[in-house]
Amino acid sequence: MRRTRGRVVDVDTLEDFDRRLAEGARSLSGWRMRALDLTERGPALRSVDVAESLFLGCRLTLADEASVRARGAVVFPALPGIPIDTYRTTLYTPSDLFGAAGYVESLDARTYAWSQRETSRDAALAQSLHDHSIDLALADWVSHRRLIGVMGGHGVARGSRAYADGAELGQRLSQTLTVATGGGPGAMEAVNLGGYLAGRDPDAREHALAMLATAPGFAPSIAAWAEAAFAVRDEFPSGGESLGIPTWHYGHEPPNPFASAIAKYFRNAQREAILLEVCQAGIVFLPGAGGTVQEIFQDACENFYADESSVAPMILVGRAYWTEHYPAWPLLQALAKGRPMERHVHLVDTVLDAADLASSGA
Repeated sequence: MRRTRGRVVDVDTLEDFDRRLAEGARSLSGWRMRALDLTERGPALRSVDVAESLFLGCRLTLADEASVRARGAVVFPALPGIPIDTYRTTLYTPSDLFGAAGYVESLDARTYAWSQRETSRDAALAQSLHDHSIDLALADWVSHRRLIGVMGGHGVARGSRAYADGAELGQRLSQTLTVATGGGPGAMEAVNLGGYLAGRDPDAREHALAMLATAPGFAPSIAAWAEAAFAVRDEFPSGGESLGIPTWHYGHEPPNPFASAIAKYFRNAQREAILLEVCQAGIVFLPGAGGTVQEIFQDACENFYADESSVAPMILVGRAYWTEHYPAWPLLQALAKGRPMERHVHLVDTVLDAADLASSGA
């Protein structure tokens, strides 16, 4: 069971369904059953009241589906021709999205192609149902972890100083917190790499960086870029955990393979809002361009209207970058002045400064 909230009960496994009936449940009112194979549970379904219950992507015999509908249940069947499981109950793993047959045949690539090709109402419904399922799975995943977000440019190349800094930041932050990123390439991948190597020493990180430098970016070959990442995972198995929250909205950018859990959404606006929401320990902003600047002020807006107890720290890395190249810092300071957020916004020179500040609670 994922969660119980009053009359709402999420039942995501057949074992949970059987256990609840064995314990005497006689009404499924308020139950939300997701992706269960109930084809052999006809007698059980006929023995209980199913009014006001919800069957999401469950497998039912035609007779049982007709029966539960007639008795007041709502049934959302699995939609045909959809590459993804609209009712999945867990976040993705890198293996789920990339598979083993090459990127072109991967679930990630096929889903992006489908999302660009299909514009029907069924496709829109499938995307909404999928993103809702990811919401539920993500809420479960973050419930017993304290997350710190790291934002930064997707164009940062493997082999660069900026990429190495991101990896070091991710590794240092992961000693006390769980790092979360936008889940894409560049600085985001570097930080997730650091989370993956949280239990390793700096020499392992340097070795991994050298391996990755053979494929600096996902262009011209996503396959070569991904192969280098999975080679690092093979070299250093049983990596640490971190979160990536990418989107098929930017489907030309693949998700990075170093996040242990991937909450991939179709809706980009939903994904961006959720990424800010789950980072209770605050967000570190590495140098970036339009997207990173947008994220700074989206986060600033949340903090601007928050009371003291709800403000999440903001740490901008790169004094010259954020005061001269893209002068976001002066405006952020002006917004924060005199408000509860003022003492929680920071500008530092290096990723080491950022890691120390984040570990202190900022």
